[in-house]
This record gives sequence, structure tokens and C-alpha cells, in this order.
Amino acid sequence: MKEKTLRVSVGGFGAIGRTVAAALDAGIPGLELAAVSARDTGRARAHMAAHFGTPSEVRPLECLSDGVDVVVECCPAHLFETVALPALEAGKILVVASTGALLHNRHLEAVALRTGGRILVPSGALAGLDAVQAAALGRIDSITLVTRKPPASLKGAPAIAQMGLDLDALTEPVCCYAGPVEDAIAGFPANVNVAATLGFAGIGAADTRLEVWADPGVTRNIHAVTVISDSATISVQIEGMPSPDNPRTSRITPLSVISTLRRLTAPLVIGA
Repeated sequence: MKEKTLRVSVGGFGAIGRTVAAALDAGIPGLELAAVSARDTGRARAHMAAHFGTPSEVRPLECLSDGVDVVVECCPAHLFETVALPALEAGKILVVASTGALLHNRHLEAVALRTGGRILVPSGALAGLDAVQAAALGRIDSITLVTRKPPASLKGAPAIAQMGLDLDALTEPVCCYAGPVEDAIAGFPANVNVAATLGFAGIGAADTRLEVWADPGVTRNIHAVTVISDSATISVQIEGMPSPDNPRTSRITPLSVISTLRRLTAPLVIGA
């Protein structure tokens, strides 16, 4: 028997949300774009009118879960709970892009358990998370993530301001942070969602080590993961091309969200 079509709303209409909404508008089997939210509602409506086959409703963030099955969160971190809490209270599927914000809102897991909601975290700009999750079923001794970014992609990070680092003047790589993932989120709220995702997949954010480098010699967001476990030694590196709309985001990130959505209704699913 054919499954019903899942109605999807997208919270945020920036580099990630706009790409996800466009893919839904273009057509994903079993899914339908129902609504979006945007800081500039007029601009969002104009963009959809010009580029979408079927422009969707533009709603306030807190109303995204009304009449839908799936809510996609891709907002600034400070708006995360405005989208996430109503969705989970309503028992919806919540697809999360702001994984760092999820790390500081762990109570939402209890909400999902109580209501039957689900929280799905896409791989984002990382590779190999299926292997990390598998290794975590055994013993993992250590997980390290070394992130190298073009300096411009770190502009606006509170940790950079606290360092007093002039990113435009860098001529060699500078380590901007070294320590547990858990302690890095506040300093890099828009930059280390990948690290939070790795923490969820493996041994937790408190025990996952992170290095963040501002490197004028790179043009891509480079993430190198090393896992030492009793089942495998895992070494994975991914070089994500920055989004033309937001250099803090890799182009592959919205594609990962779209892939997660496709898996909700696909007859064949590969990987974890």
C-alpha cells in the first residue's frame, strides 16, 4: 500500500533552508513542501514567486509544526528552541541543522520520548558517521576532530572576538581552539555544528576533542576525524566547498539535509 505524502515545513530561509525548500518544491517522492519561515517574509515570498513552481506559505517560526509531519530546523542557533520545542511537543519529526544548539537543549530528547516525536541529525559536512556510530557500540578510546577553515568563515565568532584576532591579517595558520567539543559551542555557534554531530555519534561532546584552525592557506572547510576503537581505527577527511551564500556553511550541508529527508520515504536506504 502506498504511503501517505509527508508534509514538510522549513524553518529558516538562508543558505541551508532555501536550498532544502527548493529541492522539496522541485519534487522529492513522498514529500511535499507545506511552509517556510524567514526573517524577511517579503523577500522569501518574492524568491518563491520567482523561482518555485508552487510558492508555499510563509509562517512564523512557532507555527511551523501546524498541519505538517516533518519540521526542518535551519535557523540561527538562538532561535533553535522556538522551532524545535513546538515541533516535538506536537509529536513531529524534527530534522536538525543546528546540532550545536541541540547539544545545549538535551531536554528535547525527553520531550520527543514523551510525545512520540523524533529528532534526526543529518551528517552535514562530515563523512563516516555511520562507522563512528557502529564503533560506539563497542569501546572507543578517543575521537579527535581537526577543523581548518578559511579565516573569513570564522568572522563573527565570539571566540575570535575574545582573542582579538585580526582574521584579515593572517599569513599563517592559527589555532583558535583546542579542547572538548562541549566547551567550543558557545565560542563558535555557527561554525562547529559538525563537532557537535560527531559528539552525538560517538562518545559524547565532553570526551570528543576538537581543534579549530583559521588557515589562510585553505579555501575549503576541512574536517579531519580520527577514531581509535577496539573495532577499527577510522581516519576520515572531508573538504567542503563553502556555500556562496554563507561561507560558514559547506555546500554539502543542505544536500545532507535533503538526503535525510529522502530517506524518510525511500524504498531503499543505504547506511546508518
